This record gives sequence, C-alpha cells and structure tokens, in this order.
Amino acid sequence: MRMQLMFLLLASCRVSESKRRNVLLIIADDAGFETEVYNNSVVHTPHLRSLAQRSVVFRNAFTSVSSCSPSRSAILTGLPQHQNGMYGLHQGVHHFNSFDGVRSLPLLLSQADVHTGIIGKKHVGPGSVYPFDFAYTEENSSVLQVGRNITRIKLLVRKFFQTHKEEAAERRRVRGEGIGSDRNVEAKERPFFLYVAFHDTHRCGHSQPQYGAFCEKFGNGETGMGRIPDWTPVYYTPEQVKVPPFVPDTPTARADLAAQYTTVSRLDQGIGLVLQELRDAGYENDTLIIYSSDNGIPFPNGRTNLYQSGTAEPMLVSSPEHRERWGNTSQAYVSLLDITPTILDWFSIPYPSYSLPESPSLQVLLTGRSLLPALASEPSSWHTVYSSQSLHEVTMYYPIRSVQQGAYHLLHNMHYRMPFPIDQDLYVSPTFQDLLNRTRLQQPTHWFKSLDQYYYRERWELYDTRTDPLETKNLVSDPSYSGVLENLRQLLQKWQWKTGDPWVCGPDYVLEEKLEPHCRPLYNKL
Repeated sequence: MRMQLMFLLLASCRVSESKRRNVLLIIADDAGFETEVYNNSVVHTPHLRSLAQRSVVFRNAFTSVSSCSPSRSAILTGLPQHQNGMYGLHQGVHHFNSFDGVRSLPLLLSQADVHTGIIGKKHVGPGSVYPFDFAYTEENSSVLQVGRNITRIKLLVRKFFQTHKEEAAERRRVRGEGIGSDRNVEAKERPFFLYVAFHDTHRCGHSQPQYGAFCEKFGNGETGMGRIPDWTPVYYTPEQVKVPPFVPDTPTARADLAAQYTTVSRLDQGIGLVLQELRDAGYENDTLIIYSSDNGIPFPNGRTNLYQSGTAEPMLVSSPEHRERWGNTSQAYVSLLDITPTILDWFSIPYPSYSLPESPSLQVLLTGRSLLPALASEPSSWHTVYSSQSLHEVTMYYPIRSVQQGAYHLLHNMHYRMPFPIDQDLYVSPTFQDLLNRTRLQQPTHWFKSLDQYYYRERWELYDTRTDPLETKNLVSDPSYSGVLENLRQLLQKWQWKTGDPWVCGPDYVLEEKLEPHCRPLYNKL
C-alpha cells in the first residue's frame, strides 16, 4: 500500500510539474493500408494525408494480436493478450475479460490526475480495469451511433472538451477560495487522454446486413438508411480498387473492397472532424496524436491471422514537440504494445512495480517501448516485434505465437493438426462465400493459396519477407536457415517466459511451475 501511494504521489507530481500535455488516440476498426498515406491513390483520405504531414509515418508497425478485443486490451495495457487475460472477444457469449489486477493505461492515467475519455468501440472489460471519466461506447449507446455516425462522434468530442474546460473553471473557482498567491499554480488545467475508437471499417454483414457488407450504406441518405449530416459519401467501382495481393482478385472481392473503400472515406472524414474539434478547443499544439488500427482487414489471410497480412498496421504519430521529423517515414519495427509506454512517457508517469495474483512470482513488465525517441531521430536497432493469438470467437481456439526480426518471420502454430478456424463475420462475407463456392465447384479461385493450404498449416513456419512477402515458402526445413530458426525460437520462448505465457510449453509439454524443469513432457508424438 505504501509503495502504491508513493507511485500515485510521484505520478501526480510529474504530470502537474510538466507543461501542458494531452493525448488523442485514434483507433480504426479492421483498417489497413487503403489510404493515400500508404500509396493507395484510389481512396480519398485527405485528412489522414494531412495528419501524416504532421507525423512520423511508421512503415513497419504491427499489432500484437489479430483480433479485436485482445488487440484493444493490448493497446490499453501494453501487455499481450496471454498476459492481460483477454484471450478472445469480450462481448456476448465469448465473454473474455482482462485479469482484475491489471494496471491499464486509463487506470494509471486516472490515478495520476489525467482526465480520461473514450468515444466509440470499447470492447474490453471489466470496467474496473478500464475506467474512463467520460464514456460513450457500446456499453451505453448504439455502436453505430458512437462508432460510425461521424456527426455524433464530432459532437461527443466537443462535449468532452467542453466538460474538460468546465471542470477546470470549477477547479479555479473552488481553489480560488482562500488560496491566494498559489492560485495560478494550482488552477492549471489538468491534462487529458481522449481515446476515439471508430467502428469503421469493420464488416457488418453478420450483425446489420441491411446497411451493406461494411455498413457503407449507414447514414447515406437513402430510404431507411438515415442521414449523417457531416458525411459526404464517396463511392468506388470494383474496377477502381487495388486488390491486396493476399485477397482473391475476383469481381465479388472487388465489389467487397469497393464497399470497404466507402467506409474508409467516412473514417477519414470523421478523423477530420475530430481534429478540427481539437483545433477549435485550442489543444492542437500540446497534444500527442496517435492513429492506428486494431488488426488486419477482414479478408482471407487477414484478420485473425498472424501472417503479416493480418498483423501489419498503419501507424501515424504526431507530436507538437518533435516537428523536426514531421512528414518523415520510419522503417523501425514497432508494435501496438508500444502505445501504452509511449503515452506514459509523454506524461512522465512511471510504470508501477506489481505482479498479478495469477502469476505472483512474476513481476509485470512492459515489453514494448516508448516511440518518442523515434520522433526525434530514426532508431538503428528497432527490428524485433512479437505477436500472440489464442482465440477470436470462443469457438476459434488456435493458439499461435510469432516473432519478427527484420525480414525473418517465425510462427508457431501449436494446434496445427486442427483446421484454422473461420469467424462469423468473414464466413458470411461476399469474398469468402465466393471463395467457398469456387472451391466447391472446382473453379479458379484467383487466390494465392488453396483453402486446404489455408486451413492446414505446419507447426513451425519461417519466412523471409524480403523475397517472399506473401509468406508462401516455408524455410523451416532448409538447413541454410537453421541458425535463423534457432535464434528466433529462443527469442520467442524468452519473450513467452518474460510475459508469463501459459502456453509456453505447448503443445508437447505441460507447464508445471512448481516442478523443475517447468515444462514436463507429454509424450504425445507431436
């Protein structure tokens, strides 16, 4: 208790003593590289392009897990899903939650007297681990309204800034009574952390099919679709789209991508509205802005996969204090696990020393790093990132662990004898249904692999992404890569032990922490 009190006092003092600093974190939903920032000239994204001109654009950013709730928990804790406990989706029958003892980013910020707010898709729990002072999410609103209605989002951002200023005015009024000469020091507006989590560009064919495959019709003014006043819909034809190399190039998939593009444009216009509210409130020049997405796009070989097509993410970081690299690109390998340490560093808040009741002998440590140094100069040694997937939906048990070091990418598919599972959103999508039908009818799929190859994978997969960006040639059995394989295996296992991964011994050993060695053989012939 004494240690915790010292942390709270230290964090509060550091935040109050520094100059005014705020954070705006913008996370898109299942978004990829379909923007002008990442050389897609078809999709109109002027607001993201403008933000990129004030940012460092990361070319090698990756999620630590390719699933919504687990990724959002990793973003908000700095801990991989297997460590924070959010093994799969939070909502409905899936019902996964982070461990009660996890010290999340919003919890640490609140304890350090930072005003916290969330608008849009929360998708994590429990509430005691992820508390926000100001919250408009699917827990108290329609996720379509707070996640896709960009006019509603704009007004909620404005409301957050209004309440923030009103709170500061009230503090000045209260503290002005009898404080005298200390009034100016104590009346400073406290910093804020605002998390805007858009629901675009997530599919909605499974949940709200009346609005189209990507909810691209929601709010477009057509009969029964409603009208979003601030949205000017932008439409694309199947012939216009740039098909990612890991997506089947068929008329059906092209039409699917065209619908996705429309929601990318809505996302971009929404980001423009949010940034305008930030400017109008007078916070643009003291706010760190981070933009990224939670996981890969919802197409075959994308979301729920730990291949690069499922984990590579857009990442823009804009700092008013690091203008020297605005508009630059970085080749450093960075992770969404870096977001929590970056924000704590921005606020000069130390990460507390603690352990979880689930692993009392293991101190919880952040394995990500602050990105602030990369905003000042290009890092020379940031070339390793890790990923960890256990489930998506509760029925989709397929644990994978992964490490990337430069161009080399190693994946460990623990349950490789099982077929890779398919989520409900993807299953009902036009692209996947077309792929199923073409496979069943023995027609050309125009895909870079077969469904059988997609379902059934080797236990270990090693790729050189420089020469094999689609990750099709497994190098595990190539003796010339044995040194690379062994090095990556050791790195991955070391990270698993460091982060308390319950799967560290699987699938051919069982973890028994009270015995030596901890991994005990099962003799299961794997």
